[in-house]
Amino acid sequence: MKEKYINPFTDYGFKRLFGEEPNKDLLLDFLNELLKDQEGRITEISYLPNEKLPIFVGDRRAIFDIYCTNEKGEQFIVEMQKAEQKFFKDRTVFYSTFPIQEQTRNKDKLWNFELKSVYTIGILDFVFEESDPDKYRHDVKLTEQETKKVFYDKLTYIYLEMPKFTKTEKELKTKFEKWLYVLKNLSKLERIPPALKEQIFLKLFKTAEIAKLKPDEYKQYEESVNVYRDILNIKNTAFEKGIEKGIEKGIKKGMEETALKGLEEDLPIDLIIKLTNLTKKEIENLK
Repeated sequence: MKEKYINPFTDYGFKRLFGEEPNKDLLLDFLNELLKDQEGRITEISYLPNEKLPIFVGDRRAIFDIYCTNEKGEQFIVEMQKAEQKFFKDRTVFYSTFPIQEQTRNKDKLWNFELKSVYTIGILDFVFEESDPDKYRHDVKLTEQETKKVFYDKLTYIYLEMPKFTKTEKELKTKFEKWLYVLKNLSKLERIPPALKEQIFLKLFKTAEIAKLKPDEYKQYEESVNVYRDILNIKNTAFEKGIEKGIEKGIKKGMEETALKGLEEDLPIDLIIKLTNLTKKEIENLK
C-alpha cells in the first residue's frame, strides 16, 4: 500500500486506534474532547465485551465497534459508519437500548430504576440528506417540544458528519478540531503536521504506521481496506435512492439523481455510465 498511515474508516484501522487496551488513552482523550461540555473530565474507561445478547425474545445481536464504560458506570458506544444505510438512525437508537437493558441485570427487587447515562457516538463518512450543509456535529437528546428544553439528559446521541468538516491544518483552533482533522485525513498524510505534534497525536501516528504492522496485522488491514474500497457495496444506498426517485419522477430523472450522487462521491464517469445508462455528455451537463 502506498499510504503511510492506516485509514480510520476501515474496521481494522478504527479498532486498532481506539479499540485496543494499549491505545485506551487515545479513546479517552477523544471522548474527553467530544464530551467535555456535558461530562466534565473522564478519568478512566474500561472496555466492555463488544457483543451483547439482547434481553428480549429473539436472536438479534448488537455488535458495537467500541463499547466502554467510565469510572461512574456511564456507558459509551462509538460507531464508525462508512456508508449511509437505510434506517441508520433507527439502528443507533436500537443499539442504545442494549446498555440500558444491561444495567437492569442483577438488580434486586428494591431497585429504584435509576439509570446511568448512555452515549451513542456515530463517526460518519457520509452526510444526512436532510441536514444543514454547514453543521457537521449533531447532539441529540429527548426534549420537551414546546419549551425546547432537555426533558431527559441521560440518553445522548452524537453524530459527526465527517465529509462536512473541511478545515485545513492552518484553520484548526481547538483540540477537538484537531481530532476531526486527523480522523478525516490520516490515511492521506505523509508526515505529522506541525499542528498535531502533541503527545497524544504523536502516539496516534506511531500506532497508525502501516510499516510497523506485523504480517498477520497487515493482512487483516489489507482485507479491511478491500472492503472499504468496494464502491458498489458501500454506495449501494445512494444508488437505491436514485432508483426510488426514478419510480416517482420518471426513470431518467431517477438516473440523473443517481448520477449526481456518483459525481458527489467522485466515482469514475465510466462506472456512472454503466449504472445509469446516461451518456457521458448528459453526465457532464449535470455538473
